[in-house]
Amino acid sequence: MKVDSNTAAVVTGGASGLGAATARALAARGAKVAIFDLQAEKGEAIAKEIGGVFCEVNVTDDGSVDAGFEKARAAHGQERILVNCAGTGNAIKTASRSKTDGSIKHFPLDAFNWIIQINLVGTFRCIAKSAAGMLTLDPMEDGERGAIVNTASVAAEDGQIGQAAYSASKGGVVGMTLPIARDLMSEGIRVNTILPGIFNTPLMNAAPQAVKDALAASVPFPKRLGNAEEYAMLAMTMIECGYFNGEDVRLDGAIRMAPR
Repeated sequence: MKVDSNTAAVVTGGASGLGAATARALAARGAKVAIFDLQAEKGEAIAKEIGGVFCEVNVTDDGSVDAGFEKARAAHGQERILVNCAGTGNAIKTASRSKTDGSIKHFPLDAFNWIIQINLVGTFRCIAKSAAGMLTLDPMEDGERGAIVNTASVAAEDGQIGQAAYSASKGGVVGMTLPIARDLMSEGIRVNTILPGIFNTPLMNAAPQAVKDALAASVPFPKRLGNAEEYAMLAMTMIECGYFNGEDVRLDGAIRMAPR
């Protein structure tokens, strides 16, 4: 797909990290970008920087997502590109014993469901609503109507201790990529997913330097954390390469996560 000033795009989680880098990359090609996020101050700042529009969106809420797409399309027209970066995580063991008093507890199911709702259901919600909109577009010269890029994680394949919910949610994103690509193939909409490794995002920046150094040392090569711009490079390749479809691609410096 050619990305230019006639292209409208939506990036969820676009106020920071991987999403912000992708929003900037799309805007650098001339695309009109709408940022979906709950971080209003940061989102407005990125939107102003790239000449886009910010939409305060909670991906777990139907009405909020509908309102976001309505605002984005009123400003830029129907999007041909959707990049899903909105997500979160937690770290809780399935069942555990207290080291102090020996009491036993299990993973609270509401905390498990919260991760699934944001990372998996939220991603699917945005895909379904965006794809329905893309179906209204005239196909381009090669028959293509749109491109969708999702964000999973290497935890989808080698989740660590405490990552049952996170790994399940990201594994779900990986698992639904090919079926959705097949659902949309006759309409000329491509769907791909990136599985990032350990990236230097705002969340990671909050960690102590010693922790970040240890994580970087665990990466086979290059021995550093990934940069958000590298995620954006792969996202742009998935968008612009018309033969890229139905794929789940690790972007991780060849790391395979240890149990802890």
